[in-house]
Amino acid sequence: MTESGTALTAVFAALGDDTRWSILQALGEGDASASALAERLPVTRQAIAKHLAVLEQVGVVESHRAGRELRWRVIGARLGSTARELDRVGTEWDRRLAEIRRIAEEL
Repeated sequence: MTESGTALTAVFAALGDDTRWSILQALGEGDASASALAERLPVTRQAIAKHLAVLEQVGVVESHRAGRELRWRVIGARLGSTARELDRVGTEWDRRLAEIRRIAEEL
């Protein structure tokens, strides 16, 4: 597997968890602290912090200081590159299926 494929697998594994997906969706609405996320989601602040660490490790979120508070935000570029790779794979499958259809119709 290529380095790019390994990185994508890690992103998909991280996003495959319902709680992490919910955190990502919440952060899509705006930056938030782990405490603020814990107030919105049925998860403890400690669990949120662990999930944020996983999301940070695969590069889809990052933290920043806002005064005394540590806030989290989504890294749109990383999600965009993941979406483009999925689109590339889908386009390749569409091309293959069209070729199979063409061959079948010629028979």
